[in-house]
Amino acid sequence: MSLNEQVLSYPIPNDTALEPPAEWAELRGTCPVAHVKLPSGDQATLLTRYADVKQVLADPRFTRQLNAPDAARLSAEGGGVFNSEISTIIPDGGAEHQHWRRLVGKWFTAKRMAALRPSMTEIAERLIDDMVERGQPGDLKAGLGFPLPVYVICDMLGVPAADRDRFSYWSDTLLNLTRYTQAEIEAAQGEFFQYMSDHLAAKRAEPGEDLLSELIAVGGPEDGGLADIQILVTGMALLVAGHETTANMIGKMVSMLLADRSRWEALLADPSLIRTAVEETLRLDANSGFGLPRYLPEETEVSGTVLPRGTTVVCSMAAANRDESAFEDAAEMDLSRSPNPHLSFGAGAHSCLGQALARTELQVVLEVLLRRLPALELAVPVEELERVEGLAVGGLRTVPVRW
Repeated sequence: MSLNEQVLSYPIPNDTALEPPAEWAELRGTCPVAHVKLPSGDQATLLTRYADVKQVLADPRFTRQLNAPDAARLSAEGGGVFNSEISTIIPDGGAEHQHWRRLVGKWFTAKRMAALRPSMTEIAERLIDDMVERGQPGDLKAGLGFPLPVYVICDMLGVPAADRDRFSYWSDTLLNLTRYTQAEIEAAQGEFFQYMSDHLAAKRAEPGEDLLSELIAVGGPEDGGLADIQILVTGMALLVAGHETTANMIGKMVSMLLADRSRWEALLADPSLIRTAVEETLRLDANSGFGLPRYLPEETEVSGTVLPRGTTVVCSMAAANRDESAFEDAAEMDLSRSPNPHLSFGAGAHSCLGQALARTELQVVLEVLLRRLPALELAVPVEELERVEGLAVGGLRTVPVRW
């Protein structure tokens, strides 16, 4: 049976940790607008071609809020970052969304990231010192990949990094596809909400030099600021987005570069390739997670297929990033590829607000690892790396390394 005639389960099962499922190339070639069944049992439409994914992500008519009665539920448990009420509190489009991005985006400019770089480097150095002291083999994800972005985002939000294990659990429940029960999700989200509520109350009493204190200082909507509930949810969203994706990407990036030793050697020989190497690992990340769902409030045409109003579309940026029509030798890792217009951070008005932060963290990690641990290698065969399962973001469970 061809892919045009069947309904695939989505996410598409994949036994390998770093390679794409074989179905991606076939879907791009013969069935770019495919019917898929989500973990909830609901049906959606999967897009895998670069032009189609970019078209839908960049179209402001298509919303990320899947709370319409006819929108597909991603998870059988409901909730989660896309279907929950939380997702409706931050404005999704138009002038309100642009206003929110302007207020929050000031903290994520390239200039501010350059100013943060020395402290990020210091954190990376310290974490590597600790990992080396504990002895080898070590887990690069637990020792460096997870804590570094958490320390950085906690500092930006003025929350104590000592609570990072709690944040990690709460984040996982918000990103649930199949791992947690409805009761676990509701309890965790209630705790997270209360934590941020208490944190904001403390910031009102004693403001600091952090993003949340600044949002409070602007005032409410009548003063051109955000409502209290919007500040609270912004804090939750940034805590989740600010550590979960980058923590996973650090482990995947290093694993991809160590999977073929010649890549690591090329970077040791020419560290000026670090910036383009980071972009290329972002493009070739075959384990990035669910992709971005979009709800179509009106009929539209994609790749010659008419999609009716009420369709839930899943944009697979990871599949689109391997489209031969957009990238020469798309399946090959080219550490010097430039330009590299990958879609890993989305496209258009909803492109990732924190992309400058993620890029800076990934570049810093790579710089420090190459300098400090030039002999770094995977402590297990690539085939033994295991995927994180059941969450909307992709990652590796552990990244065992020697040095």
